[in-house]
Amino acid sequence: MKCFHFTNGGDKRGGEEGENSVVSRASRHSWARSLSVASSSASDPTRRSEFDSDWSFSPERFGFPKPPSRRWTGGVAEENDLKVFTYGELKLATRGFSRALLIGEGGFGCVYRGVVDGFDSKINVAVKQLNRQGLQGHKEWINEVSFLGVVNHPNLVKLVGYCADDDERGMQRLLVYELMCNKSLEDHLVGRVMSVSLPWITRLKIAQDAAQGLAYLHEQMDFQLIFRDFKSSNILLDERFSAKLSDFGLARQGPPEGLGHVSTSVVGTVGYAAPEYVQTGKLTAKSDVWSFGVVLYELITGRRAVDRNRPRGEQKLLEWVKPYVSDSKKFHVIVDPRLQGQYYCIKSVQRVAALANKCLMKQPKSRPRMSQVVSLLGSIIDEETENAPAPLGDETEEITEAEVSGESEPEMTKQGSHYLKKVLDLRDKMSLNKSLSKLDWRNWTPGLVRTW
Repeated sequence: MKCFHFTNGGDKRGGEEGENSVVSRASRHSWARSLSVASSSASDPTRRSEFDSDWSFSPERFGFPKPPSRRWTGGVAEENDLKVFTYGELKLATRGFSRALLIGEGGFGCVYRGVVDGFDSKINVAVKQLNRQGLQGHKEWINEVSFLGVVNHPNLVKLVGYCADDDERGMQRLLVYELMCNKSLEDHLVGRVMSVSLPWITRLKIAQDAAQGLAYLHEQMDFQLIFRDFKSSNILLDERFSAKLSDFGLARQGPPEGLGHVSTSVVGTVGYAAPEYVQTGKLTAKSDVWSFGVVLYELITGRRAVDRNRPRGEQKLLEWVKPYVSDSKKFHVIVDPRLQGQYYCIKSVQRVAALANKCLMKQPKSRPRMSQVVSLLGSIIDEETENAPAPLGDETEEITEAEVSGESEPEMTKQGSHYLKKVLDLRDKMSLNKSLSKLDWRNWTPGLVRTW
C-alpha cells in the first residue's frame, strides 16, 4: 500500500493579531484546510511522481493539454483573461500582507483579503501567497494557473490573476481569486461563521452546485479532470450561497482513452479519499464521486468526515452513520440537530442518504456519474420545494385585519386559496388527533412543519 499523505489543517501562526482584525481566528481554518499539503511516494521507481525534483514549466507535465488558442510561456498561457500582477501591487492591495487581513494559513502559504484594480473597476479578492521554498508549492501554483486560466464555469472559483516576480529573495508566487464572502461549506457546518445553521434546502442547492462543478470537470470538457481533493473546505460560498469548487493544485488529467485509471502518488485528505485510490494509487473520476458521498453525509449530519474530538465510536463519520441509515426508526439520530425548528422533509434527507450510499459503493464502477448525481439532486430539490410551506410575507398580504381579530373570514384571493388549503389540512389533522382539538385553527398561520 502506498503511503497516504494527507492534509492536517494545522495552523502555524507567529506574532500577534491587531485588535481591529477583520477575520476571526476560527474562520481562517477553512482557507488553511484548502491549502492542501501533498507529498510524493517514491516506493515505485518505475512511476514518475508529479512532485519529482526534475521538473519543467511545460503544462503537459502537470496533466493539462495545451489549448490550441493559447500560447504557453513559462507554464502560463499568455493569451487569457488573467491579470498579471506585480508583487508590489499585491503588497499594496493587502496592506503589506497585514495579519489583520489574514483569512487562511496552511502548508503552502497564507491567504489574505485584498482590493485590486480589475479590468474595469476595483474588486475584492483573496490573495494566496505561496512559500518561497518548496517545489510542491510551485507545482500546485502552476496547476491552478494552467487550469483556472483557461476555463470558466459558474461552479468553479474564478482566478482573477497571478504574480510570478523573481527577485533576490527568490520567486514570489501568488494567486488572486475572486473573494467568496460566505467562506467555505465546512465553516458553516461546524458553526464557525453563523449561529444559525444552513437551512436544508440551502444545503441541497450547495450539493447540486458542487455536483455540477464536478460534472463539468469529469464530463463536459475536451479532457477529463479529476479533482482529487474534493471536501467541504474546498467548497466556497458566494454572497448568494452559490457554491464553487476551489483549490485545483492537486487536480490531475483523467486516463487516456482506452485506459481505466491513472497511476499516481496518493495525495488528498483523510476521510475523503476513495479506498481503492488509497490502497493502489489508481485514480479515476469515481474517486471524486466517493468524496462527494462523504460530503453529502457531512451535509446531513453537520459533522466532519473525521473528528478526533468526538467519542471513539463517533470519530469516523461513515462508520458512525452506518447502523442508523438502514433503520428508518433510528435515522433521525444522524440528522444535524441544528436543523430542529427549521422546515425539512425527513424523506428528502433519506433520499440524500440513499444517494450518498450510491456514491460510496465499494466497486468504483457501481458509483454513479456526476451528471447522474446532478439529476438526482435536482429531483430531490424539486420535491422538497413543492412540499415546503409558502413564505408568509407573500401569501398573507391579502389577509385583512378583521381576520386577525377573528371578526370574520377573509375573502380568499388566488394566493389566499393556498393559505386556506393549509388551514383545512390542519383541520383534517385535528380530526385524527384528539390532542389537537383545543387548538384554535382560525388563528393558525402556515409555518414550519416537520414531516416525520
